[in-house]
Amino acid sequence: MADLVRASKFLSLVLRHKPEEIGLVLDANGWADVEALIRRSNDHGVRLTRPLLDRIVAENDKTRFAFSEDGARIRASQGHSVDVDLALPPASPPDFLYHGTATRFLDSIRAGGLHPANRRHVHLSPDAETATKVGRRHGKPVVLVIRTGEMAEAGHLFYLSANGVWLTDRVPAAFIDFPAG
Repeated sequence: MADLVRASKFLSLVLRHKPEEIGLVLDANGWADVEALIRRSNDHGVRLTRPLLDRIVAENDKTRFAFSEDGARIRASQGHSVDVDLALPPASPPDFLYHGTATRFLDSIRAGGLHPANRRHVHLSPDAETATKVGRRHGKPVVLVIRTGEMAEAGHLFYLSANGVWLTDRVPAAFIDFPAG
């Protein structure tokens, strides 16, 4: 299991943030050639095999990675800091989505809304439970309710990633319901 976690974290690094660390080239839509990924990873001391990649894609609890239809390419489903276009069509969001964060960020979010920071998009969860898990990674968690139906009516675009995470360019504070207190 440790090898699976280590390999998954490595994939997050090279498919979402730093492909150049191993000389990997992502195409404009974030896809990498599977054979090139395996070869370059192994050349840099991280042992990857096709069966291991198959397990990571199939078993990752957050479905962070996906293969192309022909299985020859792989990419991260979302969360990129590198400049890629996932080529996701705009989608109609539900009326409400959720954003998990840490309480220490609330003042900043109240003042300026949600911005992608070093990522390409703001990530929104379909349920409060998932958002709580996300927030817990950053400190004492808090869940913000995002009035995405109203945002869509106001012209904001939303995209649904392959792993069920909703993406948008930003969330103005006017569309955020903050917890009382």
